[in-house]
Amino acid sequence: MNAPHGTKQLLLKPVVDRSTLRDFLNLPLPLYANDPQWVPPLFFERRQALSPKNPFFEHATWQAWVAYDGLTPVGRISAQIDDLYERQHGERVGYFGMLEGSNDPAVFEVLFQTAEGWLKAREAIRAVGPFNLGINQELGLLVEGFETPPYFMMPHGRPYYGSAVTAAGYHPVQDLLAYVIDPDFEHPPVMTGLMKRMQPEVELRRLDRKNTDAELEILRDIFNDAWSGNWGFVPFTEAEFNGIGREMLLLIPDDFIHIAELKGRPVAFIVLLPNLNDAIADLGGRLLPFGWAKLLWRLKVRFPTSGRVPLMGVRREFHNTRFGPGLAFMVIEAISEAAKRTGMTEVEMSWILDDNMGMRNIIETIGGRVSKRYRMYEKDLG
Repeated sequence: MNAPHGTKQLLLKPVVDRSTLRDFLNLPLPLYANDPQWVPPLFFERRQALSPKNPFFEHATWQAWVAYDGLTPVGRISAQIDDLYERQHGERVGYFGMLEGSNDPAVFEVLFQTAEGWLKAREAIRAVGPFNLGINQELGLLVEGFETPPYFMMPHGRPYYGSAVTAAGYHPVQDLLAYVIDPDFEHPPVMTGLMKRMQPEVELRRLDRKNTDAELEILRDIFNDAWSGNWGFVPFTEAEFNGIGREMLLLIPDDFIHIAELKGRPVAFIVLLPNLNDAIADLGGRLLPFGWAKLLWRLKVRFPTSGRVPLMGVRREFHNTRFGPGLAFMVIEAISEAAKRTGMTEVEMSWILDDNMGMRNIIETIGGRVSKRYRMYEKDLG
């Protein structure tokens, strides 16, 4: 596709070969060259995420494009259709994502026109995003918090992206929050009281690595139940969760995952990850020739001083009972001890729906503060 771009023509190419994939992955590098907060993702991890072997593509189709001004890549976008969303919600909705571009309205105009055309051809009634690539991966456009680097598996962005998205006809539909907490937080009386009353009935335990498959299925089952009423929910498949879980287990000690059992039944869990962005920020996205050695040393010897809670869940039946906040407090307390043991001074809990006041109140009760705000947008395609 060609589109006017000043005195030149923008050329849009689909990502279909190594050359266009390379341009797609490298495109953010010049855009963030003067942004000290941006952390280049690892190229091999991004290639894996976009590989046909990614379990996400067992239930989703996608296409990506790169916009060129002459020979120079100046923008990129992807479009996705997740069949599991339609099964879950009963409507065919399309996603856009992987959005990056130079500060030029013409670039975003051609990117969105192309992505929307692809979604319309597949009968999507609405476009929602950004998703990189689905609801259980990176999502949201950063609108507050540009002054600090992103945590692992959380997006960054340029300040002008928000206006570029709204100029394309999109409107905000949901905000997502990142909270940071001090692992050595002071226990408020309400937390202490709830945990004390529940201790006789609740047992906290670490994940049993000798039964990894069964344990990961327990976590997946709790997560899918706990999050099933949330905005945009799509359940984790077994293949997706196993893939993510086994990668996580390579990075973390045993006490970074805790499961709460009520009378022997698993009802809540939490996962803490070291903030890998602390360890890769200066690698330029590359592990060769010496990046591997630096990364391993930083994870095994120095260890990151920050971490992120990417997965947490309490079964829905307890959400509006005293057990809900009590279970949440208990698993948070468990990983706070693990964080302190490894020398972490800050933990991010992300993402949290801005209208999930129950979870927000729990986090704020222990001193959590909003550090970043991400926004989701949508547009009717009729």
